[in-house]
Amino acid sequence: MKNNDQIKLSVRELVEFVLKGGDLNSKFIGNNRALEGSKIHRLLQKKYKDDMEDVEYKSEQSLKYEFEYKSFNFFIEGRADGVIIFQDGITIDEIKTTTIPLKNIDENYNEVHWAQAKCYAYIYSIQNGIRDIDVQLTYYNIVTDQIKYFKKVFRFETLKYFFYDLLEKYFYFANYTKKLKEDRNESIKVLKFPFKKYRQGQREIAVGVYTTLKCSKNVFIQAPTGIGKTISTVFPSIKAMGEGLVSKILYLTAKNITSNVVLETLKVMKYKGLKLKSVIITAKQKICFNEEVLCNPEACEFAKGHFDRVNEALFEVLDNEDIIDRNVIVKYAKKFKICPFEFSLEITSVADFVICDYNYVFDPSAYLRGFFEEQKQDYVFLIDECHNLIDRSREMFSSELYKKPILDLKKTMRIIEPSISRSLNKINLFMVKLKKMCGNKGFYVDQQQVSDIYPLLKDFISKSEEWLSKNENTQGYEELLEVYFNVIKYIKISEMYDENFVTYVERVRDDLKIKLFCVDSSKLLNNVLKRCKSSVFFSATLSPINYFKKMLGGEGGDYVIKAVSPFPGENRSVIIANRISTKYKNRRNTYEDISDYINCIASAKKGNYLVFFPSYEYMEKVYNEFLSKYTSFNAIIQMIDMEENKREVFLKNFDSPNKNTIGFVVLGGMFSEGIDLKGDKLIGAVIVGVGLPKICFERNIIKEHFNLKVGAGYEYAYMYPGMNKVLQAAGRVIRTAEDRGIILFIDERFTHNEYKKLLKHYSTNYSVIRNKDELKNIACEFWR
Repeated sequence: MKNNDQIKLSVRELVEFVLKGGDLNSKFIGNNRALEGSKIHRLLQKKYKDDMEDVEYKSEQSLKYEFEYKSFNFFIEGRADGVIIFQDGITIDEIKTTTIPLKNIDENYNEVHWAQAKCYAYIYSIQNGIRDIDVQLTYYNIVTDQIKYFKKVFRFETLKYFFYDLLEKYFYFANYTKKLKEDRNESIKVLKFPFKKYRQGQREIAVGVYTTLKCSKNVFIQAPTGIGKTISTVFPSIKAMGEGLVSKILYLTAKNITSNVVLETLKVMKYKGLKLKSVIITAKQKICFNEEVLCNPEACEFAKGHFDRVNEALFEVLDNEDIIDRNVIVKYAKKFKICPFEFSLEITSVADFVICDYNYVFDPSAYLRGFFEEQKQDYVFLIDECHNLIDRSREMFSSELYKKPILDLKKTMRIIEPSISRSLNKINLFMVKLKKMCGNKGFYVDQQQVSDIYPLLKDFISKSEEWLSKNENTQGYEELLEVYFNVIKYIKISEMYDENFVTYVERVRDDLKIKLFCVDSSKLLNNVLKRCKSSVFFSATLSPINYFKKMLGGEGGDYVIKAVSPFPGENRSVIIANRISTKYKNRRNTYEDISDYINCIASAKKGNYLVFFPSYEYMEKVYNEFLSKYTSFNAIIQMIDMEENKREVFLKNFDSPNKNTIGFVVLGGMFSEGIDLKGDKLIGAVIVGVGLPKICFERNIIKEHFNLKVGAGYEYAYMYPGMNKVLQAAGRVIRTAEDRGIILFIDERFTHNEYKKLLKHYSTNYSVIRNKDELKNIACEFWR
């Protein structure tokens, strides 16, 4: 074949794109359709064998067809559900499971079903030189076990015409996106670094990222806050895309605020001439037009007819927009009356640059399956603030079940559906036995799974699926659905269980919890990284680097870049107050001293400051003490579960230094990273404590695990995560080469050797003070 552009897609992708239509409907369809498919294959094979002689039924037949069409080389593949070989001919069988009564299904029920089967028939006919072939649709009702057949005979010429008619319609889309990529690549060729010059360290990072992509490796980058990590990673990735090294860039974030920085970076390059299609995925709950998320045509006008209009919306947004942010998605979704969340997912399939949360790539319950159907793709993951991924991935790869919702649901279903109630009762009784194993300690930990619970859970799933498929909007439906999905996730996570998991049972107030806890997610993260060409991990705080490489799924051959700060050292004053202990048992004795230290810092120069605390309780105590003694400041405090609008109001206080704002916030929270208060918007930070996570059951499990594994359990469970939060908070102060500011660390442990080693990655030039007078003198001298 000619050296044309290649297009690889499945029969299903071809058919569903061209013939897309109908409503968006997320009604319950069960989680075991694959199992049902296997079940009906066996059933049909047996049926044909029993009913007819000399008939062979081949299931899941792989079909591939490679050919040239106009300016493309197409590679179309798929699996026919069944190929039935009779003495006098061949039948292609396409099987569809359904919960709809079969009396409501006729041969014109779904055009896409016939189209899939006809494509399989065409490819099979070409490969086997067949002129006439039968195509059969088999509908199997999973509730009643009833079967309904529709059968037609097709001549080869008819199938060929149908196939190429589909292809011609797809060709328009393929040619359209090809032109977009040609324009993109031309713009990338002439694209220059969008700023006058590289900051110190930026060129090193950019070259390192490009080399990483060229060598199909991974890289871990530690670069100081404010150096410009976003442009230093995005720019070389886009240049690599222009050279064909990368087909798609996924920029992964831990928090929504980080997305804004990426969008601004893309806008700067667009102004410089870049033609690149980028899209941001906003969570369904946040972008849905309705108060309650109900994705079905009866409840939502944007779900009704969604697929009839979405392709038209897709072409129009691509015609007119390059940076497709939340506002753009909402605008076009309203214009075409389609679901904004599903629209954003549709755009990702053709976008060059996708900005999304970690979970769309790493979470086994939420990742973008369409992106990763094959083992490896030539994508690059740009993983921002990657230190957050360690704990986030532990959550993604863990699962838990609570006893109380199961008991409550058992009572609810007793009259509604006794068989489900009996199934839940067995699970509840089993958990009562587990409760006894907790003994006086209140918990029980095992390296192995509690395997006896799985037959009970699978019985519950089987009984629930049949009921859920027929009883939407009835009493008990939502409660059952919630428990059902929790059980499904629990079983899915159990299939990943290995030596990096523990199972624990814990009494939680008036309830009982059983959890599959992923203590070390590095192996599972590594499996995900293998789906792409390269991954670029970056953060201001990746010390010690070997800890982060190991915990984030890195390998021995991965690259490491440690960029030095480009900002003058004399622009900041780093001070340690090591005469105060902020350990939990000593905190009540520190409220007044810490308030006085805050006043010393803030009185040395009028301006805005942030004070970081290890807990809300500690913060509130010191805040109240400070308000009672010092009234000349605009003292504000972070509230628990602040919504986005309140967060913006909080940050507005830092717009002017004349407000003399002192913000009391928590370490590791929404104001510890991802905010960019440049210049005189922020001139100082006080960090109270070494940021250790609260001592708890799970943290101690992590400690024990890594004590056995690497002999550094306390460091892995407490010290490294804590100091990471501390250094992230300290990085809020100096954002540009012109910024000046003071950073005060308060805790005796900051001068202990193990903490000094971690602190040296931030600064080796600091002052240690013993009292308020020394602090005041150093602060005043710095500002003079």
